[in-house]
Amino acid sequence: MKFKIRAAIKEDCKEIWRLIKELAVYEKMPDQVKISHEELERDGFCQNPFYECLVAEVAEENKSSEGFTVVGYALYFYTYSTWMGRSMYLEDLYVMPEFRGNGIGKSLLSSVAKVGKDKQCVRLQLSVLDWNTPAREFYAAKGALDLTDSEGWHFIRFHGQSLDNLASGAASNQ
Repeated sequence: MKFKIRAAIKEDCKEIWRLIKELAVYEKMPDQVKISHEELERDGFCQNPFYECLVAEVAEENKSSEGFTVVGYALYFYTYSTWMGRSMYLEDLYVMPEFRGNGIGKSLLSSVAKVGKDKQCVRLQLSVLDWNTPAREFYAAKGALDLTDSEGWHFIRFHGQSLDNLASGAASNQ
């Protein structure tokens, strides 16, 4: 099946949002999606974007059973390691189920890696749910290392009230 990987444009945000919601259903967390396609537009297509995104697109004759031609996406952003330097974080990689097995996910992942290498990033990091064996095997087959056991890292998050409480303890600049 022919497909192309391209940089997302603002007009893709409704499709990306649709795919984000599909991914959330797959990850058994559909109620966790709180953003809108308008927020994706605002945050990804501003002067200093918070993220970048690639989309996978098939020709009209290969569109999905629901009529979609954007069938996958990879959303990522840049981080910085105080030990290693420039880095990237892959927030999401998703391909619609009916299009899996055609090399689209591999091409999205490779394209993200190329973007990073072109910007002198030294690593690409991501998180995978512990029960998502197909994804863990997919990344391992491409050479990714699972740092959970080997380095003992835990993924920590401040959210909602805990983030508000933390921020309220910041020293004021008076």
